[in-house]
Amino acid sequence: QLRLEESGGGLVHLGGSLRLSCVSSGAPADHLAIGWFRQAPGKEREGVSCISADDGKTSYKDSMKGRFIISRDNDKRTVYLEMNNLTPEDTAVYYCAARGLRQCSPIEVRYFTRWGQGTQVTVSS
Repeated sequence: QLRLEESGGGLVHLGGSLRLSCVSSGAPADHLAIGWFRQAPGKEREGVSCISADDGKTSYKDSMKGRFIISRDNDKRTVYLEMNNLTPEDTAVYYCAARGLRQCSPIEVRYFTRWGQGTQVTVSS
């Protein structure tokens, strides 16, 4: 079965950067759209970004546009999320997930069927 594992989270100061990685194993994932989600304390899990399996089309939620960059390397079975100019509002557990389809939209939790365990991102001020 497909498994996903996130890494790269940690503690960063206001304005700093991190790059998260999502590595897949088991069943192939190169034909699947992969999304990033996050969940802050007391908040619902929300979509962050997604990359398709067909043409590499990327999608971002408005608050992440211009700061976050999603990419994938199918040879390494890895999807990345580069995060820049971080603020305390970005503090959350970040998850990657596979949709089960080739395209991303909509980036909503209910449409993604396989999840990693999450990696903590904490932004201090």
